[in-house]
Amino acid sequence: MLLLLRFLTHGEAFSQVVEANSAPTDTSKKAIKKTPAIKDSARIVIEAMPRRAALNSALLPGLGQINNKRWWKVPLVYGGFVGIGLVFEFNQRYYQVFLKEAQFRQENPGKTQNPLYAPYTTEGIISIKDSYRRNRDLSVLAGLGFYAINIIDAYVDAKFFRFDISDELSAKISPTLNQAPIHAAGFSPVMGLKLKIAL
Repeated sequence: MLLLLRFLTHGEAFSQVVEANSAPTDTSKKAIKKTPAIKDSARIVIEAMPRRAALNSALLPGLGQINNKRWWKVPLVYGGFVGIGLVFEFNQRYYQVFLKEAQFRQENPGKTQNPLYAPYTTEGIISIKDSYRRNRDLSVLAGLGFYAINIIDAYVDAKFFRFDISDELSAKISPTLNQAPIHAAGFSPVMGLKLKIAL
């Protein structure tokens, strides 16, 4: 254990020495010129994919997913819109029913338009009407949010098109020899561990 601690401290000292010695001087900074990155046609097409996928999904929901070759997401997109539309229609229908009942009761005090709602007070009918209106408005906001999620999904999926996200990840630990300074004049090999991660 003590031997391992000694190896680790030597490795840290060596890395600090290398960093101190490898710092570029002012003259070397002037000598280094930045060359512009050259992009080939394949890279330009890949970099344009996220913008194009987001624009297509904004024009027609699901089209960006089709461009990204994610056909299985299209039924989910349209299923979400259909579900939100059904919630909107349900709340709108009952909002209209209770709105007409509340208006009839205000114009004809003591009478009810629909005998099913006779046990309810006018205040209760108005409260139910407001509840359906609030749920209807929230379903509109949910539809807008789902539309935005559709665009974001197409953009992110196209952005990660070139990244390997397979399950073949591995990590390997193996022994190695590092060069650690022993004196100002020389270096000595020091045992250590090397961690290699394959992504």
